[in-house]
Amino acid sequence: MLYIIGLGLYDERDISLKGLEAVKGCHEVYAEFYTAMLQGSSLSAIERLTGKDVRVLRREEVEEDRVPLQRAEEVDVALLVPGDPLIATTHTEILVDARRRGIETRVIHSSSIISAAPGLAGLQAYKFGRIITIPFTEDNYFPLSPYLNIRANLENSSHSLVLLDIQAHRERYMTANEGLSYLMKASGELDDDTIGGDTLAVVIARAGSEEPLVRADRIMDLIDEDLGDPLHCLVIPAGLHFVEAEYLVEVAGAPRILLRG
Repeated sequence: MLYIIGLGLYDERDISLKGLEAVKGCHEVYAEFYTAMLQGSSLSAIERLTGKDVRVLRREEVEEDRVPLQRAEEVDVALLVPGDPLIATTHTEILVDARRRGIETRVIHSSSIISAAPGLAGLQAYKFGRIITIPFTEDNYFPLSPYLNIRANLENSSHSLVLLDIQAHRERYMTANEGLSYLMKASGELDDDTIGGDTLAVVIARAGSEEPLVRADRIMDLIDEDLGDPLHCLVIPAGLHFVEAEYLVEVAGAPRILLRG
């Protein structure tokens, strides 16, 4: 049996009781932290909670070597993943491979930034369009598709959830400041003013913690603000319902003047 178990958003206590029970019943426990990270926890904390030794796998051990599947052919195995399983295609591919090998599987869900961020931003979930990820750029790599996808969402009157790149093996986590800087640079590269310094943006940091940050303001006012420790994500709202607008003012600190009309 292979269990794929979500760890939730922030620390080891976000795992469900159902997930914890399953981990304790497994012979071997693995984890991957290259798709996301529990910033409020540590491997030792997870091991103390579960009472199990946990082996952290590299990307190639999961996606190429299929270590959890190999072991699940012989014993009950748990693969712990941050957030909610199956959000990352890596985990759906594992399920497909398990089915082909005749390995029984069970998925135990947990909280995800996909649902938490819209809620924390006070925005109606059904009004969100395509989810966008901004990658780290390099001197010879500056994709414009994230900006173009946000623009397409705005043209369809859809809010955009913007996830920010993670390079866990380098302990490198994109900040909201870097994500906003990307948007400004992409706007200049395309000579497009759909998104600019006056555009309203929402920053969400440390979702799942006891004191998550939710800040709404113009990009020009957020871009240099100290937003604290990762993980960060962004929301670029489209047209706002009056309840959404009031939330952004009262809870997220948006200047009321930005929301008029």
